[in-house]
Amino acid sequence: MDNLNPDLILFNGRLAVPSTDSSAQTALAVGRGRILTMGANQDIIPLAGPATERIDLDGRLVVPGFIDTHIHFYEWSLKRRDLKLDDVTGPDELLARVREAAAACPPGQWIMGGGWNEADWSVPQMPTREALDRAAPDHPVLLWRCDLHLAAANSCALQRAGIDSRTPDPPEGRIARDAKGESTGILRELAINLVRQVVAPPDANRVAEAFIDGACALHRRGVTGIHDVRLMRDKDGARAFRAFQQLDRDDRLDLRCWVTLPGDRLDDIIDLGLRTGFGNDRLRIGHVKFFSDGGVGARTAWMIAPFRDAECGMPMMDMAALAADVAKAEDAGLAVMIHAVGDRANRELICIFEDLAARRARLGRPALPIPHRIEHVQMIRPEDAERLRRLDLALNVTPSNMLLDMNLIDKAVGARGSWAYAFRRLMDTGSPVMFSSDCPVCDPAPLLGMHAAVTRRRTDGSPEEGWYPESRVTVQEALDAYTIVPAAVHRVDDCGVIAPGKRADLAVLSADILAQPSPWLPDVSVDMTVFDGRIVHRDF
Repeated sequence: MDNLNPDLILFNGRLAVPSTDSSAQTALAVGRGRILTMGANQDIIPLAGPATERIDLDGRLVVPGFIDTHIHFYEWSLKRRDLKLDDVTGPDELLARVREAAAACPPGQWIMGGGWNEADWSVPQMPTREALDRAAPDHPVLLWRCDLHLAAANSCALQRAGIDSRTPDPPEGRIARDAKGESTGILRELAINLVRQVVAPPDANRVAEAFIDGACALHRRGVTGIHDVRLMRDKDGARAFRAFQQLDRDDRLDLRCWVTLPGDRLDDIIDLGLRTGFGNDRLRIGHVKFFSDGGVGARTAWMIAPFRDAECGMPMMDMAALAADVAKAEDAGLAVMIHAVGDRANRELICIFEDLAARRARLGRPALPIPHRIEHVQMIRPEDAERLRRLDLALNVTPSNMLLDMNLIDKAVGARGSWAYAFRRLMDTGSPVMFSSDCPVCDPAPLLGMHAAVTRRRTDGSPEEGWYPESRVTVQEALDAYTIVPAAVHRVDDCGVIAPGKRADLAVLSADILAQPSPWLPDVSVDMTVFDGRIVHRDF
């Protein structure tokens, strides 16, 4: 360390460092946005100068700042003031919320919200167009299911979108219809965009303000880095990227952001010369996002065998065309991430990446510096998971989503649910596994995701023995999946770990989650977050 006094000293805590003996690591000094040095209290505290802020951690645990590697940050930030339906217990309560919202806003104003999950209701009935009409006859209503693959709309919303009995299903979407051919109000996959596109977009200032508010909310959860992921046929991608750039120029981007690009614009992306990894330490171009299938809730996940109550789901694009796009992207220096939920979708992607590896070998080319990714890997058969051992792929999973899907998967596929959210099996392949929230599908709190992966139980403790408990991981593995693994996958060598010279992106936890026995993770709080050496959240 040089003679510059630290800006900040944290002492009397415990540092989660990659060492077999971390007991002597109780303090660290921060300056110029980086960790200057670390060690015992008596070695670090005397380094303080007149302007150094000194904070007694009183035994708290310091971990690297969490990185959420799959979050729909644009959608979540803007929808934080929309109707929240994640805690409703049935269709009657959902409709009551809609009636309250309608009474509080002028006729004709959109009522939008999401988070409902009929699979956990005692009456698992989706909201219908007629029911929403009765609750809000004078307002257009659009309510997303928790997985974002299905939404419910009322007649006013459908009329604004021009959807009637003669409207054909859009490519990669389905309009649910009754016996007379009229829409029931349930829209699957890209059919949702027929309504979404008639909602007036927010202006640049509103997006920037929403991003700042969203970043603060993430700081309260210990998150200092994100991978912002585009939705299917996302027309808001450019608007989101402009907001990130504006905040970065104004030095107000207090997150390390990797921003993905939409796969349907691949040729434009290549023509512009964009490359994965291009950017600075706060804003980088991420992967190009594709979809191979949908979701279990909408029964659009692509399955090898049929669902117990539906057919085999659907691919979202032709696999030969997808393989050609992946090869084209790699040739242009662009890594891809591909959404895959069903076991058929994951099997098809593994075939594509096996063929890509063989092509690379024939041409004598190395793999890209930043590997391709499969997103969700939600249901994968054991024999297909074994094939991952031979591939240079990163895997992204969403543990908190498992808590939403337990009942759904039991109903939809029965015993095949043992292949779902198989975190232990995926880690055992040697592939790097990253954890994420898929927010707004789930709360972007990494501690909740860690709890799900470690216990495979809901926050109320059910099921007591854990849902397919053989797929549990350790607390350390879960922490790594939110920190050092995503940093290593994306070749970021100065984040994701606590060590001298690394960036001071840190989260301070109320309890030592690495102690034995580990505390109940949902009861642990993030008491402080440090980003780039600055305290951006403190609650003690």
